[in-house]
Amino acid sequence: MSTTSFLLINLAISFYNVGTIWANEVDVFRSWKLISPNDFLRVQKVHWKKLLYWVIIPWSLEIIGSTLLIWYHPAGSPTWAIYGATLCLWLSLILTLFMWGPWQGKLSRDPLGSESPYLAKILRTHWIRVILVNLYALILLTWVLILIR
Repeated sequence: MSTTSFLLINLAISFYNVGTIWANEVDVFRSWKLISPNDFLRVQKVHWKKLLYWVIIPWSLEIIGSTLLIWYHPAGSPTWAIYGATLCLWLSLILTLFMWGPWQGKLSRDPLGSESPYLAKILRTHWIRVILVNLYALILLTWVLILIR
């Protein structure tokens, strides 16, 4: 596979992940506020079963791809794009591991459900991850546009 093809595959995955991050931000997390505490844990259980396929696998591919782009990228690639893109994703991963992931885990066991302080924390801070995922995609798009000029 050529380095340009690899970059384009990463760009495609990044825009898929932009869609999923916005779906979570605008619809999923905000809709959870509308679920009664009695039904919340059941809804969460269904959500967790689907998460692996529509979020975790594509996001993992994005993190792996971004990291590999440090070494396997087209000639003439801007250094700021290589490291800026990877920084966005790794910062998002670190924040997820230490904030949003643990909060979602605690939320999935909280009998308060939609009234949980963990859901409130997610709703107050998730925009940071949205910005990082979108910024990653925009950096890759700019990178591709620079290379095709």
